[in-house]
Amino acid sequence: MINMVEESGVRVVRCGGNKINFRPPIISKDSRFLLCASGDLVKVFSTNTEECVHVLEGHTGQVTGVILNPTNHLQVYSCSADGTIRLWDFIDGILIKTFVCGYPIFSMYVSEKHVGIVFITIHMESEKHGENFQLVALHLPKVPEQEVEAREMSAVLCNISSNPGSTAMGRGGEYIASVKDRQLRVYFFRKQKTYQFSLKATDKKGAKNAFTCVACHPKDDCIATGHEDGKIRLWRNFNQKKEYTYSTQHWHHDAVGTLCFTPEGMHLLSGGVESVLVQWHCNEVNKKDFLPRLGGAISHICVSPDGQMYSTSHSDNKINIIHCSLKLSAVIQGLVKGNIWTDLMIDPRTRALVMNGRPGHLQFYSLQQDKKLYSLDIVQQEYINQEGLDQFEVIKAAFSVGGTWLATVEERGHSTSDLESSLKLWVYNEKAQSFELNTTITAAHQDRIMHMCFSPSTETTMLVTTAWDNQFKVWLLGPDSDTQKEHASWSCDYVGSYHGLQPTNCCFSSDGSLLAVSFKEVVTIWSSDTWGLLTTLCQPPGPIRELCFGRLSCSKYLLGTTAKNLFCWNLLTCSLEWSTPMDVCLLRSDPLSENVVAFSLHSGNTDLFVFRPSEPRPLFTQKAVCGGKVQRCVFSPREEPLDSCDERFQWLNRSRLYFLTELMELLTFSTKAEDERILNSRKQLLVDDSVAVTPFYLLLGKHRQQEEEKQSSVASQAADRVQPPQASVAIKELLHTPAHVLPAASFLCSMFVNSLLISNTGSREGKEPSEQVEESEKEDDDSEEEMETHDYEQEVCTQGSVEEAPPPLSKAEEKELRRVRKTDFSWVTSQTSS
Repeated sequence: MINMVEESGVRVVRCGGNKINFRPPIISKDSRFLLCASGDLVKVFSTNTEECVHVLEGHTGQVTGVILNPTNHLQVYSCSADGTIRLWDFIDGILIKTFVCGYPIFSMYVSEKHVGIVFITIHMESEKHGENFQLVALHLPKVPEQEVEAREMSAVLCNISSNPGSTAMGRGGEYIASVKDRQLRVYFFRKQKTYQFSLKATDKKGAKNAFTCVACHPKDDCIATGHEDGKIRLWRNFNQKKEYTYSTQHWHHDAVGTLCFTPEGMHLLSGGVESVLVQWHCNEVNKKDFLPRLGGAISHICVSPDGQMYSTSHSDNKINIIHCSLKLSAVIQGLVKGNIWTDLMIDPRTRALVMNGRPGHLQFYSLQQDKKLYSLDIVQQEYINQEGLDQFEVIKAAFSVGGTWLATVEERGHSTSDLESSLKLWVYNEKAQSFELNTTITAAHQDRIMHMCFSPSTETTMLVTTAWDNQFKVWLLGPDSDTQKEHASWSCDYVGSYHGLQPTNCCFSSDGSLLAVSFKEVVTIWSSDTWGLLTTLCQPPGPIRELCFGRLSCSKYLLGTTAKNLFCWNLLTCSLEWSTPMDVCLLRSDPLSENVVAFSLHSGNTDLFVFRPSEPRPLFTQKAVCGGKVQRCVFSPREEPLDSCDERFQWLNRSRLYFLTELMELLTFSTKAEDERILNSRKQLLVDDSVAVTPFYLLLGKHRQQEEEKQSSVASQAADRVQPPQASVAIKELLHTPAHVLPAASFLCSMFVNSLLISNTGSREGKEPSEQVEESEKEDDDSEEEMETHDYEQEVCTQGSVEEAPPPLSKAEEKELRRVRKTDFSWVTSQTSS
């Protein structure tokens, strides 16, 4: 995991997109919530709305396991590579206790028969960083402290796999089974004895017998194991060495990825690379049900404690929630991280991050909500999960300025002779609210396309592509196609080259009047009106890696990078403005300001430099923002600009910078002001976190707001007459604090009643009542007032309150109290008696 880097008020933070398929998720007992590990967090999702309702923060390393507390179904344990086990109340998102183990934990198991003990997988004592692991029983001390050291351990099994699917508890904790390579070992806790069973490398038909996963029947002595050849073996009589037996089931054509029994043991669930959930009937041989086309390869299967809900985790960072009748109920999709061929892009319409997703798709991911919006099928072919099969991939993508057009390049083939490529242009359909394929250009170039970009000009819609065939091409949208996009036509308007050199990068100036194309060590400047070559810029040695025009007041500058230098040319004088020795791996300009960022690789870490092309002095520098090389980066416009006054942080005011590391982690920069804004928003009270933000929800919220405004206007008229009760903050805290963490009701009763008593702390100069009161009523009321005051003083004394009695009530309050006392409440008695 990457540590947070903080320097001079700016820190590097993860901005979501973590893996949610790293470890098996769990489902709550009532099937309302699903919990999964996500980086160093534990996320709690609603199974009905798919929304993330809680984030359990506290671990400083990768969370490697989440499991329900067997003695309290409202609590969960989580373990992490930071060497701690944490106990959470996941309903309210509260950390209850932290157990410090001191060793990195890779998986965790519990059982009802071992109260106060968790079984964890850690490194062998002799190897701290090797591939040999052991299963130990860790005793959790019962002490009142919130953080406590847990050092009492006892070894159970040695030389096991760190994969959580390779070890399973059997029959409620009577034994534990573990598989590795071609060996199955079963440890019985009562006998404290281990039985070991081995298989040959291959059987008579040459099948691979290596174990991949294991699951234990919850009621019977039966162990199911998955194998590399796709077979499932059901083991019995394994409590003795010689008379064990096993039967074989076979459906999967490749390795079995995961196995799981239902709570009652009626069914066995299996999954693998076929992306098909197979439900085997344990009491009926060869009877099975299927749920196909679930997404990527299935890596984990989880079943709720009541058996009503299943979940499958997939290789494309997705979790499917499935009803026990094998009907898909909900989908929780994370950021797909595979081979990233395209640049990081921002959709101008939705402000979503766009990049490669599933094979042959582009994913649109909301950075604000940390959830996937939708996926666009570019290749439009069924993906086949077979290793070594050459299939189409999306290599390049680019948006037009307004987001109306999307250009993509898909290809397959490793060499020029067998290369197949297509340039596709997609138009946004306002009615369907999605992109639709408009034009397909097969073999747009004779070789591989290296770069492409749209012109920012609003007068014409233009696309430029460069390729290894020593040419760059200009594609133009027809003049009558702006009003009739469904009949739009694209055509090649110009083909350019320069002395037979191979073009690499291309970019337009901010107004679209100039096009810069790099040919190895030479940068050529072309007019977008006549396509005439205006000038050439050359600064040896080394081919040009990146090209970037300045923005706004710096639009006259052109930036370029080589393997050793960063250059800045002035296009008005056609001369080199300045240069500096720097190994720049990425160069990007902010579209909303003059700022440019450069990532430089130095001593195994990447440094960040922010500057303006008009002066070589950096505005902001941060060393070692991440380990390794930054792969991609993009500026995203902010919805609400920041108002930072510090000159060093002003480059973050209008846009936010996101970058992708070698470990496929999506990171960004955050300021202190931004952190405070997020913290304040989290403190706001939410009525129900599991309610989805639907249009009806927003409409209902607006109606409630109007009703509250009406009530507040009515209440403001009586503000002079009736004062609010004391300790309103305390009442709010009392009503919204979970009941299980509050003191006893008898302790709070007196304080709660006192907080509701009406007191007059201000002056007694109130408004005189407008109506006249008769003499006889006044005398009766005065006598009643004296009796009430006397009784009230006695009550205060009997309560033993240390506070003094509040001053007498004002005349307006006395009148209101008399009116309430004279009200006839006899109808209440009749209602209760009936």
